Amino acid sequence: MSATTTHRKNTPGKSGNIQFSGSGLSNETLLSLYEQLAKPRLIEEKMLNLLRQGRISKWFSGIGQEAISVGAACALLPDEVIFTMHRNLGVFTARDMPLDRLFCQWQGKRRGYTKGRDRSFHFGAMEHHIVGMISHLGPQLSLAAGVAMAHKLKKEGRISLAFTGEGATSQGEFHEALNVASVWKLPVIFLIENNGYGLSTRPSEQYACESLTDRAAGYGMRGLSIDGNNIIEVYNTIRRLATEMRENPEPVLLECSTFRMRGHEEASGTKYVPKELMEEWAKKDPLENYEKWLLAEGILTEAHIKSLKDRYKKEVQSAVDVMFAEPEPVPDTAEELEDMYAPSPAATPVVAQISKEARFIDAISDGLREAMHRHPNLILMGQDIADYGGVFKITQGFLDEFGRDRVRNTPLCESAIVGIGLGLSLGGFKSMVEMQFADFVTCGFNQIVNNLAKLHWRWGQHADVVIRMPTGGGTGAGPFHSQSNEAWFTHVPGLKVVYPSTPHDAKGLLLASFEDPNPVMFFEHKALYRSESGPVPEGFYTVEIGKARQIRTGNQVSIITYGLGVRWAQQAAETMGLDADILDLRSLVPLDYEAIAASVKRTNRVLILHEDTLFGGIGGEIAAWISEHLFEYLDAPVLRAASLDTPVPFAIPLEQNFFPLERMKEQLEKLIQY
Repeated sequence: MSATTTHRKNTPGKSGNIQFSGSGLSNETLLSLYEQLAKPRLIEEKMLNLLRQGRISKWFSGIGQEAISVGAACALLPDEVIFTMHRNLGVFTARDMPLDRLFCQWQGKRRGYTKGRDRSFHFGAMEHHIVGMISHLGPQLSLAAGVAMAHKLKKEGRISLAFTGEGATSQGEFHEALNVASVWKLPVIFLIENNGYGLSTRPSEQYACESLTDRAAGYGMRGLSIDGNNIIEVYNTIRRLATEMRENPEPVLLECSTFRMRGHEEASGTKYVPKELMEEWAKKDPLENYEKWLLAEGILTEAHIKSLKDRYKKEVQSAVDVMFAEPEPVPDTAEELEDMYAPSPAATPVVAQISKEARFIDAISDGLREAMHRHPNLILMGQDIADYGGVFKITQGFLDEFGRDRVRNTPLCESAIVGIGLGLSLGGFKSMVEMQFADFVTCGFNQIVNNLAKLHWRWGQHADVVIRMPTGGGTGAGPFHSQSNEAWFTHVPGLKVVYPSTPHDAKGLLLASFEDPNPVMFFEHKALYRSESGPVPEGFYTVEIGKARQIRTGNQVSIITYGLGVRWAQQAAETMGLDADILDLRSLVPLDYEAIAASVKRTNRVLILHEDTLFGGIGGEIAAWISEHLFEYLDAPVLRAASLDTPVPFAIPLEQNFFPLERMKEQLEKLIQY
């Protein structure tokens, strides 16, 4: 369907009575909507009372906005995933989430959904098909697009819906998510709750268009603006859109006009809001107006209202009692560490398989192809990876073999694509995202370090995404195409970081990464692509993530390294005539501390080598661990050799000086003579 935009005059700041029409809806449905509206309001009133008593510490109120949450949740099918924000309590109650667990979640109790690890609505519960808010706001739109993509690929006839606020539409990921969803025709509703303020910032300071739905046309999608305080209009609109989208997948931008009647949080207050504006919108309270209309129509009675409120109050009080009776969580360090990662399968050893000589780049390609055959739910995404085969030609021929649904060219939207990968994982898929160059990962950094990395620890949901990172220098590509940025990610709990140096390990570790349900940053050195060859077993096998490889055993000095550093270490040992013990880490997270310790104990002298810059590189972390745990075995200080603390220069002589080769030899001489 071509892009269309429908505006509504009922925008924040304009008063007017809500016009209800129950045409086409049964009295049972109209009453059910009322009951769903009343429940979150009563819960909020209870929480505000507890806040005034000092019994809870924080509250984000959605009073006056309930019609949007309730209307959306009631309009969708129970198994369609909704991505919520601060003020969408009505989604949780409409999906019949147990109040005792929900309240315990708000208070940081173990009975909640995150074991006390995250706050308020920052959690998900896939059994209720709800993914709670992400603090950065925009990224959840991409996750919703990913879930929608999973529905479309499975031909399930389902949609997803993501809430956002008018303030969050200024974020880059809002635009990325809408663009990709439109290009790929994903069945997702992007619902903007325009409540008049982003904390204290008015829409006139956020955007210049008359309506946010004006943006829809630019993305080639439909845009509609409706009265967010009219429960019937919200319900009917979303139900109609969802019905259409299940048959003909496409994204829709829906703006719901409403108003925030309380502070961004209660501590913020509303002194910055003009009094007359508050008075105007108070007249449009969604619950009060709907209740009066139902009474006038003879659909609702005062007796029903009293009975309903009495029942809800008892239910709420019972859950509050559970919340306060639940003890504070007792820290368990072992559990905290164990929950960082979803359980991983054991490695598949190579058993009498025929090997062939292959280049590093061919091993990566073979590994990807093997994974695609093994996992029919694996989706590859990246810039130019389809018809063109990728800038390094790793996926050449994949489009013909696996089809356009599974091998996807992406727009230049790294953050949205990573988010869609995570959404695909929520929908039961595996995904690979190729960063055309590792340097470009900065554009997707937030999704990786704040969402992929933390999801399992926060609420037990795995993030089955592999991000391939063509990395490193040596090709004269300059400062934006040559960085070694693995240390950015080794610092982030929840990510696994893999960095092979041989064709055998490249294929085996890549296949292991796809077997692993955790997010894996897979670094592959560009300079090794066509210069490193070796035997590679045919068929499927894995190399265990977290196990180092002993390159050679020696007694004079240990060189602990990875990636291109393995080649440098071997060259130095040969040219300098050293009896060197060389350890290829292969995995940077998790590290093989046992192998590191064994090497240190053999030689008592250690050099840590990496291509990454010296300051803040992982070499400093390894050196600290050795000094802390193996000090008594050392006959000399732990030394490091790394690249200069500058960007990577373009000219070949400057790039060679940037690399640590000569400094590595000097450090080795110093160690031996110490």
